[in-house]
Amino acid sequence: MSDDASERAAKSEKTGTFLVTAADEESAVLKDVTSGQVHTLASSPGVEPDDAVEGTVEPEPPLNVSWRLVDVDRRWGISLEVSEESPTTLARELAADQSVGDLTRKERAGTGELHVISVPEDGTDEAVEDVLADRESTLSRAARLGVARVEIRSEPGVVAVRYMP
Repeated sequence: MSDDASERAAKSEKTGTFLVTAADEESAVLKDVTSGQVHTLASSPGVEPDDAVEGTVEPEPPLNVSWRLVDVDRRWGISLEVSEESPTTLARELAADQSVGDLTRKERAGTGELHVISVPEDGTDEAVEDVLADRESTLSRAARLGVARVEIRSEPGVVAVRYMP
């Protein structure tokens, strides 16, 4: 590779945190969780959907229309689940102090966040389904936070989304 080509490749490589949105034996699709840019990989590096990857991608020569994962600093799976447990006392207190439709974000001790959404009491199940339906956004947020587990807890009028290690 000429010095110019090496320089161009170095300028176009991208380091960040990516969510694997699709993967099979032949290729994978990574979404940058900060910019939203999508990178289709020319070959599969052995990742699975819902994995998060901290690493570097670069364009695949000669056409530079697909990408390759050239460095992985960290890789982990992210789970998304609905818990049968009620929201914590803190989540219920936060919900009581806000209007319907409001969202409060609170850092968790250590790693992660707690998101508390106040919803109409008769719309709680629908709100939980909305969080589940927006899987890619929820998992992208989890990848940005560096956590491996997202747990949704609810009771009438309150939805708590817990992003945990």
